[in-house]
Amino acid sequence: MEKEKLLVSACFVSKGYKYDGDANTNIKIIALEQKYEFVFICPEVFGGLPVPRYPSEILGDKVVNIIGEDVTQNFNLGAIKALELAKKHNCKKALLKAKSPSCGKGMVYDGTFSHTLKEGHGITVRLLMENGIEVYTENELENL
Repeated sequence: MEKEKLLVSACFVSKGYKYDGDANTNIKIIALEQKYEFVFICPEVFGGLPVPRYPSEILGDKVVNIIGEDVTQNFNLGAIKALELAKKHNCKKALLKAKSPSCGKGMVYDGTFSHTLKEGHGITVRLLMENGIEVYTENELENL
């Protein structure tokens, strides 16, 4: 029987995607490959941002990096490409990195770069949810 496809933040399993070039390796996520076929995404990379890159946060209706550059266009482009990939592979669910300005669900950093969280969703999460894709973070693995 064919496994259900799951859109997954690439930074969970591989270096070279997280903003600082490291990985957010999580053994529980890797174990989900027994149940799902992973389709990896990194909206920031899809949107043309380098690795490593300056950390970014959502500030109002924009995404800015720590040196004040507006990278909203990169985040929007990455979200569109992530949605296209989800549709291409018929992904109904996504497992994305909590608190990220792209992939955060429910809570994201507030744009002050002070490690302060605010309610809200990342750019990619918003687009995926608007298109009927269920989004989970590493804090909700029991729901997958």
